[in-house]
Amino acid sequence: MSTGPGGVTSTQDQEGVDPRRWKALSVCLVAGFMTLLDVSIVNVALPAIRAGLDAPQSALQWVVSGYALTFGLVLVPAGRFGDMYGRRNAFVFGVVLFTLASAAAGVAGDPVLLVVARLVQGLAGGVINPQVSGLIQQLFRGAERGRAFGMLGTVIGISTAIGPLLGGLLINLGGGTDGWRLVFYVNVPIGVLAVVLAYRYIRPAAKESRPRESMDPVGVLLLAAGVVLVLLPLVEGHEWEASARWPSLLGGLVVLVVFAAWERRYGRRHQPVVDLSLFRRRSYALGALVGALYFAGFTAIFFVLTLYLQNGLGYSPLEAGLATTPFAAGSAVTSLFGGRIVTRLGRPLVVAGLVLVAVSLAVTALAVRLVPGAHVAWAVAVPLLLAGLGSGLVISPNQTLTLSEVPVAGAGSAGGVLQTGQRIGTAVGIAAIGSVFFAEVASSHGDYATAFRHSLLVTIAFVLVALVVAVVDVVASRRAARS
Repeated sequence: MSTGPGGVTSTQDQEGVDPRRWKALSVCLVAGFMTLLDVSIVNVALPAIRAGLDAPQSALQWVVSGYALTFGLVLVPAGRFGDMYGRRNAFVFGVVLFTLASAAAGVAGDPVLLVVARLVQGLAGGVINPQVSGLIQQLFRGAERGRAFGMLGTVIGISTAIGPLLGGLLINLGGGTDGWRLVFYVNVPIGVLAVVLAYRYIRPAAKESRPRESMDPVGVLLLAAGVVLVLLPLVEGHEWEASARWPSLLGGLVVLVVFAAWERRYGRRHQPVVDLSLFRRRSYALGALVGALYFAGFTAIFFVLTLYLQNGLGYSPLEAGLATTPFAAGSAVTSLFGGRIVTRLGRPLVVAGLVLVAVSLAVTALAVRLVPGAHVAWAVAVPLLLAGLGSGLVISPNQTLTLSEVPVAGAGSAGGVLQTGQRIGTAVGIAAIGSVFFAEVASSHGDYATAFRHSLLVTIAFVLVALVVAVVDVVASRRAARS
């Protein structure tokens, strides 16, 4: 007998389930939290990094979006690697690499080295996260698996939102021009502890009975090339001439079309890096699109807000981090039960969350316009709290619904593809919204309030498009139920 979260008693230990599974899950969630936290924790450090390293704006955008890009690119192949060669070994390798890259980022003496370290951090984070979802499937059964995935959803929702506050606290603690380095150094002891505990609590799985297949290197390279070609003109938009942007975008789209054709052909005889048949399932295809669009807007909120507060209003990193706390608090509250009630309410719950986020962000933009700059953090506290409450009803419930009709045998690959879309959405959103923000700052000669409002409108647009997709799924589901 064993007792899981909430005091629920289970007899699964008698059926051969690992009795250390909850401790193993804790190790996985800590490592996952660390990697997802790094998506947003550096936002409040950007002004300090710019001053300390004399970094240009393009480098600052790469510090943020480069991490999300490399993170997303390796999720699917890393998930397959863990399935083929052992998830614990892949998990430990990812944590070690992430720890070393964090240390390198902390000692970086120029922007180029910092960007390279962030790219490696992203690669390592992309190795870790599919092992977390794979290990949950390996360690848990039945209702316990649902609770474990619910905890993972909570980690996803809270980690990104709470990053600016933790970043501000660390910079305040470090002080001076080098306080930003603690944002990266903090990962080192956590990573070392995670490696030690992983070997103690995560038991290696039995060897797979199926033959090991190719990692589909052609598919991996095509996917990487296509996404980079699409993303580059967005990240470097204010640096590139207009005539140079379109060839890269069009070239990226062509490569992605070739990638899809290759995967379809390769999948006839082998296991492709992306199983395109997943997208024939309406709930999966539309849910993945909702996730990518929402993450494109959701993550960028903290990027532009912290730049506005610090660069435009002179807030300290800690003050800027505190200003984002209402969103994190709201997200934490609804993330805890959003995954539990979604099985009863379905996609309408996600629709309600998206509506609340969009309306709350619109009120945030209005508050910035009406309230004087010195008091803007107080003015946006309530709408950001409401936006956080809505966000908690989107992330975990959408993930649950998106994977609900996927066969268990393909759940690991499907989860990797889903997370890849979210990470690429994050990179695209930060690049696009950041470009609008910086362009407005330049054209208005330093009007950060207007730049923030305009970039917030782009954020709302991403959320509204996600809302349209979610409504389409609701309507299609009801028609299917009637027929």
